[in-house]
Amino acid sequence: MSPFGLPRPAALPAPEAAILARLAALRAGDVPVKGGRTLAYVYDAADSGLDALAAAAHGAFAGVNGLDMTVFPSVVRLENDLVARAAALLGGTPGTAGTFTSGGTESCLLAVLTAREHARAVRGVTRPRLVLPATAHAAFHKAAHLFGLEVVTVPVDPESFRPDPAAVRAALTGDTALVVASAPSYAHGVVDPVAEIAGEAAARGVLCHVDACIGGWYLGHLRRAPEGADLAPFDLSVPGVTSLSVDLHKYGYTPKGASLLLFRDAELRRHGWFAHADWPGYPVVNATLQGTKSAGPLAAAWAVTERIGTEGYTDLAVRVHHARTALADGVARIPGLRVLGTPAASLLAVAAAQGGPDPFVVADEMRTAGWYLQPQPAAAGSPANVHLTVTAAVAAPETVEQLLKDLAEAVVRAHAHGPVTVDPAIAEAAAALDPDRVGPAEVALALDLAGIGDGALPDRMAPVLAVLQALPPRLAARLLPEVIGRLYPGVAAA
Repeated sequence: MSPFGLPRPAALPAPEAAILARLAALRAGDVPVKGGRTLAYVYDAADSGLDALAAAAHGAFAGVNGLDMTVFPSVVRLENDLVARAAALLGGTPGTAGTFTSGGTESCLLAVLTAREHARAVRGVTRPRLVLPATAHAAFHKAAHLFGLEVVTVPVDPESFRPDPAAVRAALTGDTALVVASAPSYAHGVVDPVAEIAGEAAARGVLCHVDACIGGWYLGHLRRAPEGADLAPFDLSVPGVTSLSVDLHKYGYTPKGASLLLFRDAELRRHGWFAHADWPGYPVVNATLQGTKSAGPLAAAWAVTERIGTEGYTDLAVRVHHARTALADGVARIPGLRVLGTPAASLLAVAAAQGGPDPFVVADEMRTAGWYLQPQPAAAGSPANVHLTVTAAVAAPETVEQLLKDLAEAVVRAHAHGPVTVDPAIAEAAAALDPDRVGPAEVALALDLAGIGDGALPDRMAPVLAVLQALPPRLAARLLPEVIGRLYPGVAAA
């Protein structure tokens, strides 16, 4: 029987079995989500029992609508339990408030929206600004775009990839609605100087948000063990930190669609809520960007966090810590590679050392060997690199050993292949284009040069990434939707 009390697919009637078989065939073309070979996007606790538990909990609440918690009080209980667990872990007080969201992006969007509304209502700010380190997640730029804030970017040190608190202080003005620090930044796994940044924000009466989406659950538990004793404070216990985002579907190992946004108090949280009563329908109160939403992800997250518990998460965090350390040490022994910055969390960015291979080619070679390492183009002083998200499934010693062995062999093959080059004349011509005036012909030419056809991406992505990296950032951003648009060409004519 399945976790939902239904027959297993093999015992289903033929039409249902055929549908599931078609889905399985589609999944066969994806990277694996189990086994530790996909080092981005997925988080695997290497605990086979969690999937069945999460699926059963999700199924039991799939039809529950989180839009109206007065009709479904179970939603309130589950959400309050998760917020209390996170607050206890991450420096909350009895007044700490929180909201369950669909993921890190929504949590970051809501943090910015709340800060904008707070700045308007409390300080009379009419042209709000958002101060971000250059390494802040793209979700904050999305929030600024959606909610009309001006982004002020603070550069980071080219070696440590951390912002200078003095530079943050210089960027703050009377119009600053929010300043952001990362714990850690996604690209390099480096924790920003949170206490110093929050102190600068507090001195100007500005809210400070800590993006701990990827690191909060992990770092919060790691510091309970000797391995995390040297971690600097980064959470709501830090004076000046007014909100914090932490994803459960990352190092909480819950199914996707689960994040929390914590606020220092309920009054601040209320600035981000939407309410409307001036229409003929039901009174509306939304704490998130969504209206109707299944309580399935909420119930699944609650069940998984109950099942693993504090001691279980601490053990998982320690295992990941040792694996990340072993990988960083192993990478340092591979000629031609280096780790960027000093990672304090579970993430690594691996770039080429002097005379080293093209990281994009290394990523392609690793994919042919059955691994997915995420390519990251050069930007804001950070060189091109490959990103590794280390999870519990990667932590087995044999997995770490095999990954390092295959990475060393991929470097040899990448050297033999040589770097991907972009015709300087093409790059020069592209630099002269106005992204706002690029037409269909120029878009088609650029994508064709990158080897991007209609309906599919090439097997090797290094040439595509090299072209995008060679373009001015605004032009690259203009072309990215066109790249994805070719995968979704629209409905074919009858």
